[in-house]
Amino acid sequence: MNRQKYALIALFMVQLLYGLNYTFAKVVINDNFIKPFSFVLLRVGGAAILFWLFGLFYKQERIELKDYVTLFFAAVFGVATNMLLFLKGLELTSPIHASVIMTITPIIILILSSFFLSEKITRLKVLGVFLGFLGGILLTILGKSTRVGDNVPLGNTLIFINAISYSIYIIIIKKLTAKYHPFTFIKWLFLFGFFLVLPFGYQETLEIDWQSFTPYAWFSVLFVVIGATFGTYILNPLALRSLKASTVGVFIYLQPVIAGIFAIMMGVDAVSPVKIAAMLLIFAGVYLVTKKPKVLT
Repeated sequence: MNRQKYALIALFMVQLLYGLNYTFAKVVINDNFIKPFSFVLLRVGGAAILFWLFGLFYKQERIELKDYVTLFFAAVFGVATNMLLFLKGLELTSPIHASVIMTITPIIILILSSFFLSEKITRLKVLGVFLGFLGGILLTILGKSTRVGDNVPLGNTLIFINAISYSIYIIIIKKLTAKYHPFTFIKWLFLFGFFLVLPFGYQETLEIDWQSFTPYAWFSVLFVVIGATFGTYILNPLALRSLKASTVGVFIYLQPVIAGIFAIMMGVDAVSPVKIAAMLLIFAGVYLVTKKPKVLT
């Protein structure tokens, strides 16, 4: 099996872990076991420890001084902003809403690629961007949650900004993946990220009642830290070493399918006509922006 096939398998595993993550994180937060920002602190801190421990078993590479600046900005967009807005947004919206909005990420990546990677702007990509954003707006304005107390418009808006932040992270991290092994720079990424999220989650973490945790709550927290954080942040860079950033982005459209099926099975979300319509619009947008049509003149 060649490197590209391994990379595609890694990408699928990333989407599977993220797809399950929506429901596990949503239940733990909304059942008041843990608040969003304290969850972020535990998520980043726990993953940072794992990255530094596993990094001991790999050949140490020397990081150039200028790349620490790149790592810092990658931590700002890919760890701090990304995770803080994601878990806070997920508290206020539903797993299906959040996963559908995240499928806008490939569109954002392609827009950013046109500026930073000199990719041509095409008619179909313009149409795709329009359809994708229309789907996101439709879901934000008309979407509803089955849970009393959710604030869907605000939650969806936070998830949307999170998608932009994550897209910027993918663009930033692409250059580092070609230069270093993931264990070399990701441990620094999460170390920077830990100190960035510490002011937001410190007080909430002190308020956690650990004795109230059920076995399901413990499992969910461990899954988010080990699977949806440590696992995904290792597998994504490994995939980026063999695949284009846009290809990595396109795989995100699997998340609503996985997240939706699992959320419905667990009874924390339900399908609605608005969700289906928004999903179709966004999927159509993703499809169009990934085609190779004629270039605008």
